Amino acid sequence: MLQAAIAILVVMGIIASSALAAFWWAARNGQFENVEKGSLTIFDADEPVGKATDSFPGDEVKTPAENPF
Repeated sequence: MLQAAIAILVVMGIIASSALAAFWWAARNGQFENVEKGSLTIFDADEPVGKATDSFPGDEVKTPAENPF
């Protein structure tokens, strides 16, 4: 039982260390400098910002006023 608890703590430490290292790397390399620009990179001329053009098969595209979610 003690060995399992130690193994879990070691794994948790590795995961936490990896997360902190990834955050540190991202902060040093400017990944958090302009988050607005990054959020708009998925849009292009076929799907402009603020206009929904996708839907589930068989459903019609709803405007934000019709579907607030």
